[in-house]
Amino acid sequence: MGAAFANAGAEFMEYLNLLSHRLHYRIDGDDQAAPWLLFCNSLGADLHMWDAQAAVLSRHFRVLRYDRRGHGRSSAPPPPYSLADLGGDVLALLDTLGIERAHFCGLSIGGLTGQWLGINAGHRLNKLIICAAAAKIGTAEGWATRSDEVRMNGLSALTAATAERWFTPAFGAAEAGIVAAVLESFAATSVEGYTGCCAALASADFREEIKQIANPLLAVSGDDDPVCPPSDLEYIAAGAQQGRHLSLRGRHIVNIEASQAFNAALLDFLHN
Repeated sequence: MGAAFANAGAEFMEYLNLLSHRLHYRIDGDDQAAPWLLFCNSLGADLHMWDAQAAVLSRHFRVLRYDRRGHGRSSAPPPPYSLADLGGDVLALLDTLGIERAHFCGLSIGGLTGQWLGINAGHRLNKLIICAAAAKIGTAEGWATRSDEVRMNGLSALTAATAERWFTPAFGAAEAGIVAAVLESFAATSVEGYTGCCAALASADFREEIKQIANPLLAVSGDDDPVCPPSDLEYIAAGAQQGRHLSLRGRHIVNIEASQAFNAALLDFLHN
């Protein structure tokens, strides 16, 4: 295990070399004494999905973002993966950087990763933000079908349907450049990384274990999210020991569509 280092002022882009793959990560923020805030991406997205958060929150925190295995600049070990694998990558990153505890914010499969960490390694977290996720997302059959489609046709064939699930038509029309960049990242995701994560989603079910999460938890939904509607986030908030729910305007990638309100909500939750 090792890390390759690249320095660009207050921004650091590095690689963590693990036994089967390497993780690309980035740190933003000047204040070495500031608390850590770690962001975890949606399926088919890279760390740039959090650009609007890093720009604001790095004034208050040391912001750590990374590309999940098989996404962005991270390499893809052979699939399938499990949530324990994805959570283990987070713990390896924290260990390598010498981070004892961090706030964690994850969206969709990133939110499931956060739930796994809260259940299995809550002592490594401070506060936990779960966004546009559920204690169980979809069905094993549905994820198997999705994997088969991706193996046969690639990810580009799914971009139109993904745009519809991820953003409202109004946002897509008003911010076409932002949406195009997100979809470009989606289409560039490796088939191995995507299908490996589909396997993790197929087997992940925290509906019973959610009650073990003792960290203060904020569940954030998009009010028009067809993937994980507000009721899914309400379930997480009600199940956790110290949970509350907030719904913002938007669909699945609510941190982008409602970025200002999202940033304000995180600052309020993390500072109070």
